[in-house]
Amino acid sequence: MLLRPLGLAALTAAVALTPAPADEPKKDAPKGPPNRLAKESSPYLLQHAHNPVDWYPWGPDAFAKAKKENKLIFLSVGYSACHWCHVMERESFASPEIAKLLNQHFVCVKVDREERPDLDDIYMTALTVVGQQGGWPLTMFLTPDGKPIFGGTYFPPEDKKVGDDTIPGMKSILAKVVELDKDRAGLEKQADHIATLTADALDRNSRLIAIVKLDRELVDGAADGFEFDPEYGGVGSPARKFQGTKFPRPPVWQFLLGQSKRKGKDDLAKAVHLTLRKMAEGGIYDHLGGGFHRYSTERTWTVPHFEKMLYDNAQLAELYSDAFAATPDPLYKRVVAETLAFVKREMTGPGGGFYSALDADTNHQEGEFYVWTKDEIVKVLGADAGFFNAVYGVDAPNFEGKFHILRLPKPLAEVATDRKLTEAELLAKLEPLKQKLFDVRAKREKPFLDTKVIAAWNGQMIAGYARAGQVFGNKEWVAAAAAAADFVLTKMRDKDGRLFRLYAAVPGEKPAARGTAFLDDYAYLTHGLLNLHDATGDKRWLDAAKELTDLSVRFHGDGDRPGFFYTPSDGEKLFARGKDAYDGVQPAGNSQTARNLLRLAAKTGDKAYRERCEKTVKGFALTLRTNPASLATMAQCLDELLAAGDVAGPPPGKVDPPKNPRLSADVMTAALKLDPAAGGRRSFTLTLTVAAGWHVYANPVGNETLADAETAVAVFVGGKEVKSVPVYPKGKETGEGKDKHAIYEGTVTITGSFAAADGEVEVRVKVVACKEGTCLLPSTLKVK
Repeated sequence: MLLRPLGLAALTAAVALTPAPADEPKKDAPKGPPNRLAKESSPYLLQHAHNPVDWYPWGPDAFAKAKKENKLIFLSVGYSACHWCHVMERESFASPEIAKLLNQHFVCVKVDREERPDLDDIYMTALTVVGQQGGWPLTMFLTPDGKPIFGGTYFPPEDKKVGDDTIPGMKSILAKVVELDKDRAGLEKQADHIATLTADALDRNSRLIAIVKLDRELVDGAADGFEFDPEYGGVGSPARKFQGTKFPRPPVWQFLLGQSKRKGKDDLAKAVHLTLRKMAEGGIYDHLGGGFHRYSTERTWTVPHFEKMLYDNAQLAELYSDAFAATPDPLYKRVVAETLAFVKREMTGPGGGFYSALDADTNHQEGEFYVWTKDEIVKVLGADAGFFNAVYGVDAPNFEGKFHILRLPKPLAEVATDRKLTEAELLAKLEPLKQKLFDVRAKREKPFLDTKVIAAWNGQMIAGYARAGQVFGNKEWVAAAAAAADFVLTKMRDKDGRLFRLYAAVPGEKPAARGTAFLDDYAYLTHGLLNLHDATGDKRWLDAAKELTDLSVRFHGDGDRPGFFYTPSDGEKLFARGKDAYDGVQPAGNSQTARNLLRLAAKTGDKAYRERCEKTVKGFALTLRTNPASLATMAQCLDELLAAGDVAGPPPGKVDPPKNPRLSADVMTAALKLDPAAGGRRSFTLTLTVAAGWHVYANPVGNETLADAETAVAVFVGGKEVKSVPVYPKGKETGEGKDKHAIYEGTVTITGSFAAADGEVEVRVKVVACKEGTCLLPSTLKVK
């Protein structure tokens, strides 16, 4: 008989929305003597370094002790910015009475999920396979060899009355487990059963390979798999009227943004842009300091869980940049600029690497740093408070009955219209008021900053900075991406080029690279390097991306079978090893790797990358068919794979421009053919296909007033421009008198040659596209 987890489902539901107890201490209790965690580099583990609990970090010493003394293991998993982790630390792990029970009967192990996401995934899966709700802190009881018996999330120290139920507290649970441990054979039987269920769940993408056709239907099914909140954006359950928590989930909106550009997807476009605007206007966005909090605790994006995670802000910077490229909303540009300013100010280390998180709490109170009373605002702003409060919804308190979380009840454009101002004039009036409040807020005690540098999350921030720099033409942002890439590639790799997961310091020591890297470290960093290559054309970023991808194939690949394991083949051997397959708040490592492979195939012409990409997508096709909303990034990859066909880029002659094109590149494609070197030179053929009704200016254009708009070709080898001899076709003459000029329409073939040299060849063509007196923004198309 399977031991039920002691009513933990009810417990989780009860505490998830319960505020911290009103009588919790405002100040930390005096520190006790340090335990083993005092020698760790993880800020989360160090937060428990003076507990009376005899903590061990995860490792052989803990398991050796458990086996020698025949004790069960008490496993606690969390992270430094987790509010309920802090609550449980204060209530239970700092309690001498509870510590005595733990030390007497268990070997206690503390794990930082950000350092060891593999352990977090395995034991969270173990919790969910028996029907329990996951979350953090994750609390598990294990056999001495690490197999899961049962567990839950947050436990109060004492039994708690919730309605007609009594929820067991830590003391009761520990006493019950001690009693159950008298039948160790029964517990081990249950642990074997749950371990098997866990291994099966994690291994399903290795065992189940269905024959599912990779087609547009799979992509459309993923796009149709979400239910959109028509009033506040985001996704959820219509049956529940979209109540409950809302996570930004950038992978979902990145995929849907791409799909919304297709013909006939106007409703999808509305849902995507409604969501992006509502998030940016809500309390989940920090209107004074920039950047996003982790998620909203309710439907309207007003009340967030206040921690700020690097990975959220990294992905959202990239998403809002892409959204601006599709629809140039000034709100998107402002969000990107303010978010990157926040990252530069608060989360960038001296070497250019990015820190991982800002805590939700100050003085044990969640959100204390960010919220305001009306009196505080009046004290700072004086006579201007009324104006500011009207714009930012400071009316009835919206947090804990007395505080205000700043938000925009109405878009600034509407507020400006109501006040007979332009939006620029309104912003000019608001900025000094926001700065005053920001300066006062900056004097408050700040939330704890987790300064460990995580390779994966840095890769996502590099991607965000690089994409923003490319979209907005901001060299400073591209430089920040390059500095971080240099940091990770020089400080966080071993002699063989393999990544470390972390760069962090043990107290009293200098920071150093440490910890085994996982699939997402390679996948996200490669994504960042590819974005950086897009933004700069610098070959070293492409070379580094290739090297990292080849390493991930070698150490995480599954031979001839599709997909990639999360842990490396030479890593720690646990009772289960899986291939991640859920695009949640971050893409699965498999999904990101698949996209990287396809981009590398297009950039290098190496068909092996494309073949492995296709094989990976096929390995997850059954999940795309049966649960499409769970793999948004994999669906995005499939969409890109289908668009690529047998060659990189859309086929010549087929241009499907967006409904409202902004860039000249939106209405044309470019394809390149390179001939082998002969006589010390190489010839090229560049084919441009311009959408029907549009034209670009010929070369020569035949009108000196349009000379800057001429189509112009340049050749780069190894990232450096080389002298080339382009041969342009004669254009079609149009206009009369002083307006007479030449244009290209339809398919345009430009040939040329250049001196043969070692290095990747890239041909760039500068164009300006026009139609019926309207011209789009200039573009430079880059083809290889």
